[in-house]
Amino acid sequence: MVGQTANQDQLFYAFNLEDHIPCGHLLRGVNRFLDLGSLCDHLAPFYSDTGRPSIDPELMRMLVIGYCFGIRSERRLCEEVRLNLAYRWFCQLGLEDKIPDHSTFSKNRHGRFRESETFRHVFESVLRRCISEGLVGGEGFAGDASVIKADANRANVTTPEVPKPWPVEMHPVELCVTTSRRWMRTTRFHAQTATPRVVSSSDPQSRYTAAPGGPAVFAYSTNYLIDPDAGIIMDVEATPAHRTQEVESTKTMVQRVEERFDIKPNCLVGDTAYGTSPMLNWMVNEKQIEPHVRVWDRTQRTDDTLSSGEFVWDEKANEYRCPQGLPLKSNWRPFMNPLTHITQADTIAYRASSKDCGVCPQKSMCCHNTPHRKVTRSIYEGARETARKIAETDAFKRSGRQRKKAEMLFAHLIRVLKLDRLRLRGLCGAQDEFLLAATAQNLRRMAKWLNASE
Repeated sequence: MVGQTANQDQLFYAFNLEDHIPCGHLLRGVNRFLDLGSLCDHLAPFYSDTGRPSIDPELMRMLVIGYCFGIRSERRLCEEVRLNLAYRWFCQLGLEDKIPDHSTFSKNRHGRFRESETFRHVFESVLRRCISEGLVGGEGFAGDASVIKADANRANVTTPEVPKPWPVEMHPVELCVTTSRRWMRTTRFHAQTATPRVVSSSDPQSRYTAAPGGPAVFAYSTNYLIDPDAGIIMDVEATPAHRTQEVESTKTMVQRVEERFDIKPNCLVGDTAYGTSPMLNWMVNEKQIEPHVRVWDRTQRTDDTLSSGEFVWDEKANEYRCPQGLPLKSNWRPFMNPLTHITQADTIAYRASSKDCGVCPQKSMCCHNTPHRKVTRSIYEGARETARKIAETDAFKRSGRQRKKAEMLFAHLIRVLKLDRLRLRGLCGAQDEFLLAATAQNLRRMAKWLNASE
């Protein structure tokens, strides 16, 4: 006899959400290490004392779900939480509890979340848990950046001379300056870079770049500072997609971690982009951090002529010696008021005598198209020499392999968390998305790392 399912409704149900969540579900591990109990106290000054009670701020767990599982749309996120039992359990919602509207997150993001730096607060609370669980060694940090496309059409551009203004209430520059005046340092970033040729009309703070390969796009850079022991993200900073700003953001992140967590690394690992002279001077002389980066050096020549490395530096005499033993000086005659001869590029030029070079047998290999040879020396050459010596050690090779963990995090960010293109606009919008994504990555790493060790 064929059986049929009875469609009679039951009057009472005995249902427990937690019993229906698999033991190995990712959200069980994330829920174990995510504590948003302090969020209400953090946001209390930004709510009114009167009026209708708001939605519990701890429902930000919904945003954590979205970034953990690559759900980019908040409309879709609300639908997924409505239907998925595991998501309801993680958000501490019962079967009959109402799901908040998607506009709640949008309104709070542009308002009290951004004013109170809520996303930074959540990120740092998760990082403190990582530190307490012993996942952060603090011996060395690695810095790297990845380019993420902005929500901007590359065909909708304007010139920097005639920019199209944004509405006053949504201008990202004003939001960044007012809500994160200490850490964003927007004015300093823009002052150190050249004016771009084109500016996006929809997102003027993004930068036109071809760094990802292929056609140029408007993009931002997400800058990570990680502890390579377990691949924990120590800090994250959003900048326009420009190399100078990416390097400068590392200083901000290292300083912020030291002030807020009292952790200062012994060494800093990075690629050649971090090997500029000012950056090396900051690491060696100002912060006493070993630079595990290769020196950004353009003195090596590709032809058969002599490079600057062939000239020997004499510290006492403040001069170079060419392979023929002849001097190269910055001053060939005394001045009543001594000059520093420091150029805008923070270098000093040392020149040989035209008489010496004119009769030199190696002139064709040294300066065949100039009357004399010139060698430039950075005023931070001491820090550059320190970096060159460290690059010859075995510790440098080991740290170079550890730096790949940052690249793995970027691959995970794009492929798994689906953050290959931003949904929010402006530098503050990019910062919000990068902070939430980094929080999700730390939670996932902590859940999988610690659950596997038990």
